[in-house]
Amino acid sequence: MSDVINQAVDALAGKMDGGFDGSVKFVIEGEGSIMVDSDGVRAGDDDAECTMTADADTFEAILSGDLNPTAAFMTGKLTVDGDMGAAMKLGSVLS
Repeated sequence: MSDVINQAVDALAGKMDGGFDGSVKFVIEGEGSIMVDSDGVRAGDDDAECTMTADADTFEAILSGDLNPTAAFMTGKLTVDGDMGAAMKLGSVLS
């Protein structure tokens, strides 16, 4: 597993208040994927209600608060496949 994924799991877990009502997979292009669900945050590539995909720089900017997830989606830096409601719930946690 890449250092980018390990750091992203730690950063994302720090923003979460326990589990997440739903399941979202966040794919970081060229690095791997992160699962966010009722069990918490972990590296993994399980099936999810929603898959969000971005490059490492975009994901880092979202986590640091420098880039709003909605703005990333609207500008094409973040793609969403599946349940948009789950993506919006996670986006509100990240904002």
